Amino acid sequence: MPLAAAVVIIVALTVMFTLFVSPRNLPPPEDVSPTRHLDERKAAIYENLRDLQFEYRVGKLSDQDYQRTKLGLQKELAQVLAEMDKLAPAASATPAPAPTPQPAQTSKSSNVCPHCGAKFPRPMKFCGECGKAMA
Repeated sequence: MPLAAAVVIIVALTVMFTLFVSPRNLPPPEDVSPTRHLDERKAAIYENLRDLQFEYRVGKLSDQDYQRTKLGLQKELAQVLAEMDKLAPAASATPAPAPTPQPAQTSKSSNVCPHCGAKFPRPMKFCGECGKAMA
């Protein structure tokens, strides 16, 4: 019998608590960025690229597996970055400056990463060392 009384008291307290909780007693919801999930995905892809590079250097991956996996991650990263560009605020208070025409790049300059200085035998969109965009 004492167990039943304890259960009744707990149920009664739970019901009273839920009935008397008002919205002002709840914490305000945190602001959610529309690109937060994309930022997290981008960070995860960069981390995967770094891990992939490490595993390739220590000999855990063949050249073919490394290139195939790296290409897949780079494609996924490009999709995430494109989606982030779509969601970026299009209207701003000041118009964006007109892009200045860039001189034509030689194949040699696109073979060297501007961020880490790594050199590659052919032009690449993303650096195989640091994972950042080559252009």
